[in-house]
Amino acid sequence: MSIAQPPLILWQFTDTHLAADPAATLMGVNTLDSLRRVVAAACVDAPRPRAVIATGDLIHDDSAAAYRLLAATLAPLAAPVLCLPGNHDDAALMRELLGAGAVRYAEHWLAGRWQVILLNSAQPGQAAGRLPAAELARLQACLARYPEHFALLCVHHPPLAIGSPWMDAMGLVNGAELLELAAARPRVRGIVWGHIHQEYEAEWRGLRLFGTPSTCVQFTPGAERCTLDPRPPAYRWLQLHGDGRIDSGVRRVAL
Repeated sequence: MSIAQPPLILWQFTDTHLAADPAATLMGVNTLDSLRRVVAAACVDAPRPRAVIATGDLIHDDSAAAYRLLAATLAPLAAPVLCLPGNHDDAALMRELLGAGAVRYAEHWLAGRWQVILLNSAQPGQAAGRLPAAELARLQACLARYPEHFALLCVHHPPLAIGSPWMDAMGLVNGAELLELAAARPRVRGIVWGHIHQEYEAEWRGLRLFGTPSTCVQFTPGAERCTLDPRPPAYRWLQLHGDGRIDSGVRRVAL
C-alpha cells in the first residue's frame, strides 16, 4: 500500500518595496520595519516551507543596496527564497546581485511532484505588465520537459481583472493569453501573483488563482481609485498536494 506524501509547503512574500535607506516609507509605512515584522512572525509559524516565492516589487529605488538589504532581511526564513521581478524592480540588477545564495533570482524550481515556474512580466518604465513571446515559450518548454509534474505559475502582474478599475488598468496586458495557455494544460494547477496589495482568490476553468497582500501597504479591494486599506501586512501559505490539489490562505501580521 502506498503511503501518502506530505504536501509541499510554500510561502509567498510580495511587494516589499525596500529602499537603500532603512528609514524609507511608502505611503506612510516604513517598508523595512514592516517586512521585518512579517519575517519575524513567519519564523515562528509552522509547518515550515520548502521554499519562499518573492513575487516582485521587491525594491522601490533601483539601488543595489536595497537588494542587499532584501537578502539580509529574508535570510532568517532559512529557506530558499525564489525571486522574480515586478515593475519597480531592475531585472538585470536582480540577476547580478541575487544570482546565487539563499535569496536568489529564479526562473524554475522542481520539488516532489511539482514544478514552480517563475515568469518575468515587468516592462521597463511601465506599471502594467506583459509576458514577452520568449517568456511564454520558456513556460511551454518547462511544461513539456516535465509532463508528469504538476505546475504552479508565479508572476508579478494579475492575469485578469480583479474589480478595482485603477488597478485593472495596470495588470498583465496579455493575461488572457497566459490563462488560456495554462487552462489548456491540465497539469497547471494554479497561478499566484503580487502587484495588487490585497487578497484575491478565484477559480477559472479549473485553475486556482491567488493574489496576495503586500508586506507593507495595502489597497482597498473594489476601489475605483487608489485607496489605502488599514488591514495589516501579510504573506500567503500554499500546500501543494501530490494529487495536484492546492490549499492556500493568507496570514496577516499585526504591526
